[in-house]
Amino acid sequence: MGEKQLKNRLTASEVSNLWAAYQSNSVTKVGLSYFLNHVEDQDIKALLEECKLLSEQELKEISTLFQAENYPIPQGFTEEDVQKDAPRLFSDALYLEYVFNMFIIALNTYSMALSVSEREDVVTFFSKCLDSARKLHLKTKILTKEKGLHAKHPLLPVPKEIEFVKKDSFLSGWFGKRRPLLGMEISNLLFHSKRNALGHALITGFSQVATTKELRSFFEKGKDISEKHLTVFTTLLRNESMDQGTTMMTSEVSVSKTAPFSDKFMMYIVTSLINSSIGQYGVSLSSSPRHDLGLHYTRLIADISKYANESANILIDKGWMEQPPIAADRKELAK
Repeated sequence: MGEKQLKNRLTASEVSNLWAAYQSNSVTKVGLSYFLNHVEDQDIKALLEECKLLSEQELKEISTLFQAENYPIPQGFTEEDVQKDAPRLFSDALYLEYVFNMFIIALNTYSMALSVSEREDVVTFFSKCLDSARKLHLKTKILTKEKGLHAKHPLLPVPKEIEFVKKDSFLSGWFGKRRPLLGMEISNLLFHSKRNALGHALITGFSQVATTKELRSFFEKGKDISEKHLTVFTTLLRNESMDQGTTMMTSEVSVSKTAPFSDKFMMYIVTSLINSSIGQYGVSLSSSPRHDLGLHYTRLIADISKYANESANILIDKGWMEQPPIAADRKELAK
């Protein structure tokens, strides 16, 4: 292999992020194909169609990049993972909330992928992905407001002058005088309460339609965890007289017991939510100076990390975990 060819090969970061983007877009394409078979609201339907078209386009572009490298195209998820004619499991409102959260995750992952990419064509690809996600995120947010589904965030008083922290009580939380929540702390708590409400609703639906007792038990445990975490966040907000964005979404789940998705697909969705929550809790931990909040996040991260490990073991045991790009095992090769 010539020096020029070697320099132009995909880096570890690039191939890993492209691989992950392929998995994510294949999930989106499959999920939306089922949503579109049941959605009734025409505005939400148009948005879902646009999202599905985007996922198909990005899948094609990633495949082209891999083919040029003679890199195996991931299996991802296919039409075999969905039963489009299965009865409706979720409402239009939940479709919209799901898509809204999907783009929040996309904005984070694509911005990170862009920041670590070096090759010009890969940089261009992730730049386009980030721009498309930004536009659709905004469109989704506007639509949630139009449909009366957007929870307005609370307002903060405008300070009369610049102030500096003078007391160590700024950091306390368990004992003594507890300061009010910072704006960033409020934002984090609202985000996590809404994310757990969505997760609880999704896992409720999955627990109804999973085909094995093992997976139903796994999803039931996830319901309990998300409800417990939601209670922590809503309690903290209510202690500050802030209840916005804390409504459960379980009523948006039908009573259907027919699975629209494969067990593998549902496990992937839940695993993605778990991994995203671990990362978001970590970010919130670093931006929450009040000690009681830090301890809450530390405990909740440990809680869902155990659940993530259980999820990984199930995926491996079932043969559902596609191996991500991996370094060569030099010790094994030396044998």
